[in-house]
Order: sequence, then C-alpha cells, then structure tokens
Amino acid sequence: MRVLRTLLVTLLVVGLAGAAAYGTGVLSIQPSWRAADEPETAQLRQQDRTPDADELEADRDEPLPARDARPEPQGPVLEPGDRGVKVRELQSRLFQLAWFPELTTAVYGPGTRIAVRGFQEKRGLEASGVVDQQTWRRLGRMTEEPTHDQLFNVLHPGPAILERGDSGGDVRDLQARLVSIAWLFGDVTGSYDAATVEAVRGFQRKREIPVTGEVDRRTLDRLHGMTYAPTYEAMHNIEPKLGALDPRCKQGSVLCIDKSSNSLRWVVDGKVKATYDVRFGSDELPTREGVFSVFAKSRDHVSTLYDTSMPFAMFFSGGQAVHYSPDFAAVGYSGASHGCVNVRDYEGMAWLFDQIDIGTPVVVYWS
Repeated sequence: MRVLRTLLVTLLVVGLAGAAAYGTGVLSIQPSWRAADEPETAQLRQQDRTPDADELEADRDEPLPARDARPEPQGPVLEPGDRGVKVRELQSRLFQLAWFPELTTAVYGPGTRIAVRGFQEKRGLEASGVVDQQTWRRLGRMTEEPTHDQLFNVLHPGPAILERGDSGGDVRDLQARLVSIAWLFGDVTGSYDAATVEAVRGFQRKREIPVTGEVDRRTLDRLHGMTYAPTYEAMHNIEPKLGALDPRCKQGSVLCIDKSSNSLRWVVDGKVKATYDVRFGSDELPTREGVFSVFAKSRDHVSTLYDTSMPFAMFFSGGQAVHYSPDFAAVGYSGASHGCVNVRDYEGMAWLFDQIDIGTPVVVYWS
C-alpha cells in the first residue's frame, strides 16, 4: 500500500507541474497545428506565399512597363571644344569611313566638325557638325570599335608592296612620284636601290608613318594622294615639255600661270627664269582666269577669312594671291586652295617674292 501511495503522489506532482508549465508558456513542445506565428514571421510568410488564382488574374491585368520607356538622353554626345578619349574614338570611326585622317588628335576642332558635318549630310541627318545621339548611333553601326593602338596613334607597318631589290614599272612610278615632291634626286632607274630606300624612309618619317623604307599600303596611299600619276617622260627621265607660253607672257616681267600643266613660270622678255609646281582652287572656289596684275604683297600674311598662313602672298585679283602653301607641301594635289595659286617650294617662293614688283602682270590661262 505504501508503494502504491508513493507512486500515485509522484504521478500527481508530475501532472501538476506539466499543467503549470503549459499555462505559463514554459513548455516549448507544441503540436504544429497549435503554433502561432510572431508578427514578423507572419509578414515574411505573407510575402513568400503562393498567390491564389484571383491575384494572378489581377496581376495579369497590370500593364507591363515599356522596354523603351526610358527617356532619350538630352544634349550632344560630343561637340566642338571637347577633348579626350571619346573624341579619339569619334575621329577613329570617321577615319574608317574616310572622313578624317588616320591620326587622332583628341581635340574636337574645326577639322573634326567638318568631318562630322559631311558624315551627317551624306546620311540625311541634320548637318550641325555636333554629334547627337542619332549621329553617334549611326556612326557606331557603320564602324568597328577602335583598338587601343588606333586610338593613340600606335601605327604598325603593313605588308610590303614594294621593297629593296624590286624593279619594273611600279618602281619607276614610285621613284617619279618621289622626285616630284623632292624626296628623291637624280634619275628614275626602275630599281629599288639604297637611294630609294632612304627617300621612302624620309617620306614616311615626315608623315609619321612607320619608318621601314618599304612601301606598304599606308605609304602608297599617302604618296598617291600627294602626287599626280607620272607621265611617261617623268618615268623615263625625258625633260618634260610644259604648255606653250601664252603670247601675253612674252613681253616684260610676267607671272605666267598655266592651269593645263599646273605650273607657274616667271618670264622676263620671253625667257623663263623660274618654274614652280602649283595647284588651284576647287570647283566651288575656282582660280580666276585672265590678265591681272600684282596690286599688294604681304611677306607673312595670314588669311582673316580662313585663319590660314599665306607666306609670300602676292595678290592679283581680290583675295586671290600667289603664295607658299604649307598644306600643298604636306598633302599635295589631294587638296585645293580657296582660289589662290598655291606654291609648295618655300625657298623658291621666298626668292621669287623679292623679284616681283607691284604692278607685275599675272596671266592665268589654259595652254
């Protein structure tokens, strides 16, 4: 009996303790169907729960944001006066389309603006000379992304088209062109010899082309851009015959300018004292033809209209003058004047300038 009573008392005590713990929340074991979430837990579950069918239908009625709803950026991408790598990229892309020289400058100057305007006109865009979003996208679609070397003018020579040891007509053409711009002296031989190598090296160095003494595509294109195709006489050392002197050039001291042969001859009493290669104006701004006279001279003239240097200028018709042209010396016949008679021989023009007096006749004609 004592044992049974002790067992009953023990069970009663344990039962009372369990009831007390349950009532005070101490007991941590609860059936899952009786658990109650704290407020934070309930909120997280509400966010993560699977939506019901009505909610899905409501979501389906909500309009989706348009893919192109973002506003178009305002203002130009690039404009005159800008500097930096992005300007280099612009210039390099324009070069790929033959609108800009190969070497980038990182400065959005007049040359870049002219190139941009030309690109825009060609593609039917507003020809502002300022790169807007539309121009930039169009240029990007038509060109490849420039490499680091292209951006920063790290040039690499291309495969040799002509090199030492070659011979034949192509070498004669090369040598005659080098003779015409005073890089090669003596006879055209048709043999790519040591003298030709040095002439090519000098030409490349002057134009910031990789100096190899071999003619690659870059060198050949630049040389062709600066020179005319040589005549048979020039390629075979036959003294060229200029066009006949105009009869108006045969009395007294005359500057006789022949458009047919791109030549200026200073003639005194019918005898030629000096001859110079010249170039003229473009179709839009042609050099006037006829008989004129030198009415003004300016040794260190700078054009106020075009902001270009015109050393040894001798004016004969309005703003048109005979003068030395750094651009003609640099790029040759691939360019044109604004109507003036350009001479590329600096020393020759310095000497001629001192020989010509105010009032000297100027005859511009076709022979």
